[in-house]
Amino acid sequence: MSARHAPPGAHYGIRDWIVQRVSAVLIAAFVFLVLARLALSEESGYGAWVSVFSPQPMRLLTEMAVAVLCWHAWIGVRDIWMDYVHPAGVRLALHVFTIGWLLFCLAWSVQIVWSF
Repeated sequence: MSARHAPPGAHYGIRDWIVQRVSAVLIAAFVFLVLARLALSEESGYGAWVSVFSPQPMRLLTEMAVAVLCWHAWIGVRDIWMDYVHPAGVRLALHVFTIGWLLFCLAWSVQIVWSF
């Protein structure tokens, strides 16, 4: 059986492991960028945050970072549900709830980032 037609749950481990590591590096790089921009900002408080996140490229980068964070969280939480929740119906409900929550967080981040 080819990897393309593998049964559900088979051969996903290495791909998910790589996605988790790459996304963690991207999230860390984004946090470092934000902290560096805040440290170099001449303003303080709310004004510093506005000056960091006001430029269009930074807003787009922020949304990309939030999307990567949601994907990272989905893989981690999905694996927890798959490993520790055995009743299929409960696991499915938790998967649906998790996806809904992450989509809500992504949509909320769009509202926050594009509101100022």
